Amino acid sequence: MKKTTLCYIENKGCYLMLYRNRKPDDPNEGKWLGIGGKLEPGETADECNRREVLEETGLIIRNAHFHGVIEFRSDEYEDEDMYLYSSSDFEPAGEAAARVFAETGEYEPPACSEGELAWVAREELMSLPMWQGDRAFLKELLGGADEISMRLQYQGESCTILKQ
Repeated sequence: MKKTTLCYIENKGCYLMLYRNRKPDDPNEGKWLGIGGKLEPGETADECNRREVLEETGLIIRNAHFHGVIEFRSDEYEDEDMYLYSSSDFEPAGEAAARVFAETGEYEPPACSEGELAWVAREELMSLPMWQGDRAFLKELLGGADEISMRLQYQGESCTILKQ
């Protein structure tokens, strides 16, 4: 079973999202996702979350809130347990970006090998092309849920919530 993390990073009412359009044979191609990736051997979910955010966005997460585990089950893909996080407490790793962020609160994300990073206004998030299951837990997160856990069963791209 695959174990992954996903983090929704918020700043000034916008969320840093990744539009997947650069990896060959990417099952997420054409969809918007939060920031995350696979746990490496010996790595905790918290460590993975911080590493993936830094690698993909150039941001250092100071504090992240762990919401829970989202279980993905599929007839096409490997089963996955995803550790869901959110954060608004971060700083840019680069010195110049950190200076601009300290002065203006603005952060321009770098190029990412997996797709295009963009700050998306909160009210526009649910209109983005994304997995049906992502929409379910993102709705909970945007609604202020502290704890979020669910089991999502996929048949192709159709999703059923089995446990919430």
